[in-house]
Amino acid sequence: MKVAIFLERDGILNLARLEKNQQLPPLTLDQFKVNPLAIAPLQQLKAAGFLLIATTNQPAMSHGSISRWELDRMHEQLQKTFCLNDILICPHAEDEFCPCRKPKPGLFSEAAFKWHLDLERSFVISNKWQDAEAARTIGATSLLVKSPWIGKGHHDFVLPDIDSIVRKIAQLQPSNQMLVA
Repeated sequence: MKVAIFLERDGILNLARLEKNQQLPPLTLDQFKVNPLAIAPLQQLKAAGFLLIATTNQPAMSHGSISRWELDRMHEQLQKTFCLNDILICPHAEDEFCPCRKPKPGLFSEAAFKWHLDLERSFVISNKWQDAEAARTIGATSLLVKSPWIGKGHHDFVLPDIDSIVRKIAQLQPSNQMLVA
């Protein structure tokens, strides 16, 4: 079975917008900015043989604030920059009680089925508590970038940046397959 790195989109792969101390997803391609600090560390993970799978809640689709076409344009940039294996989205709002909306594990279960993943050996990288909770539910290890959105719930690791997260994954990998600069 394969091992994956699940990546939260907003705040990890791309820079989120901040408004009134809230993290908001970009709604247009003009607002969408790839996170340059994530490029080299995620290339290391890819080179080490991990599948890279982005997961994201995008309730703006349900509200009609963003079109699927605009979202696809953003995701094309992510695919080009990070060589992602997949991008899985939940387009539903919180009040729709969708089983794929994080912190529920639906997106992760979908990926596990599609990619034949060993979830207990996989990792979740985020800056939000919802991803840590989903990781706990599926048995994966959560590695959070310290942020105001990590909450007080379960976290396996909280680290200062993505580089630190990649080093921690290298320490946790029993196969010593990762080379860390």
